[in-house]
Amino acid sequence: MSLDPLLLEILACPCSKHGELRPDELAGAPVLVCLACGLAFPVRDDIPVMLLDEAVPFTGTAASTAS
Repeated sequence: MSLDPLLLEILACPCSKHGELRPDELAGAPVLVCLACGLAFPVRDDIPVMLLDEAVPFTGTAASTAS
């Protein structure tokens, strides 16, 4: 996944406990994980889908894939 670092700085989790987002993987697919609430948002075609309806709880280990 190659997201612009500036984009990662301005994106925020849409939940009430929003926090910093970290790129990671869940079941081999790229996601952005909210460090505050633990939700994982899918990234499709390098576009983050920041919708609560699309988010799933992040159950993976905190192995960051950030570059």
